[in-house]
Amino acid sequence: MTGFIEYFKTFTPTQSTAEQGLKVNNHLHTPFSFSAFSKVSDALDQSVEEGVKVVGVNDFFSFDAYPEWCEGAFDRNLFPLFNVEFIGLNEAYQKEGLKVNDPGNPGRTYFSGKGLAYPLVLSQETKSKIAKLVDDANQYVREMTDKVNALFAKKQFGFSLDFDKIKTDLAKGQVRERHLARAIRILAEKHYKDSNRLLNFYIELLDTNGISSKLDDEAGIENEIRNALLKADKAAYVAEDPNGFLSVEEIRSIIIEAGGIPTYPFLADAVKGFTDFERSKAKVAAMLKEMGVWSVEFIPTRNELSELKKYAKYLFDQGFVVSFGTEHNSPGKQLIEVKAKNGVQLDEEMLAINYEGACITAAHQYLYAKQGEGVLDKEGTFKVAERQKFSELGNALIKHITDKK
Repeated sequence: MTGFIEYFKTFTPTQSTAEQGLKVNNHLHTPFSFSAFSKVSDALDQSVEEGVKVVGVNDFFSFDAYPEWCEGAFDRNLFPLFNVEFIGLNEAYQKEGLKVNDPGNPGRTYFSGKGLAYPLVLSQETKSKIAKLVDDANQYVREMTDKVNALFAKKQFGFSLDFDKIKTDLAKGQVRERHLARAIRILAEKHYKDSNRLLNFYIELLDTNGISSKLDDEAGIENEIRNALLKADKAAYVAEDPNGFLSVEEIRSIIIEAGGIPTYPFLADAVKGFTDFERSKAKVAAMLKEMGVWSVEFIPTRNELSELKKYAKYLFDQGFVVSFGTEHNSPGKQLIEVKAKNGVQLDEEMLAINYEGACITAAHQYLYAKQGEGVLDKEGTFKVAERQKFSELGNALIKHITDKK
């Protein structure tokens, strides 16, 4: 296994560090969680096609894509960033009914780690803790699968789903709701070759008067299945066990241990009126700093450019490291190049902020590998005073890879 640092044997920090803005996508899921891509290489190939030069893998609970992401990116003169995503729970917020960055579940908190060490530096105890998270998540979807099968039986469809087969055929160790929705679509298409019979199956299963998607729109059908069957208060919904979540404090600790930068993912105006946690820019910035979180990210395809600019610029000015991505954790083809809502191009200011975030993350990966400490101090606080130095180092590191002929 070739680690990240081994690709920089000929790198010297004294080389030119002239500013050079490149396209960056610092949040991409692979099939090791759920992905719009069927293979890791597909994500990297599309990045090359679109001229996106810096790419961050960001799977749920998983680091399994790292080896292929590392080698595949460097082989294509792309700069790889190694990230991870967790789902935590703020129990106080849950009790009060306050929403953080999950629009449908009070207290539930998505949380990323950026620029983790590769090879991994996690203890066996922490690896076991993460493995349990995956097991718990799989059990959750297994219970959903049982409820879907009960619904199939009630409606006398004459077939059923096999969770273990879903895990083997459609997933890479981790089964999520979207895998179950996909399995339902595939099973339906296998049994109903006639379009009218297939349509009637969906109408009866989803208890609806009709569906919005065309029958050959695989992504659209899967989304409708998930929303009408698997979400809260729907026929196959399973309430999640609060004991299956870590606290945000525990997640932050794991990310620090893994050599990463704790990162809060913003919804911003993806939710009308914003969530309780995010509504005030000043308040959320202060709360994040108090939590020891100095890095934030956005998925701009969910945001109006004007609102993205308000939040991203404010947080940048407050000293946060800011990055953007697309997720690609839902079915269907979409661009890897990061754009705002409705395909609006990011302006130069947003592109520069995103690139600077990538540079700082790149510098962190390099410094941590070289000396055991990157852009965070031993308490996990961003060394804001050295921001320019980190940015210049990261720019040089990225150019060392992306400028190769």
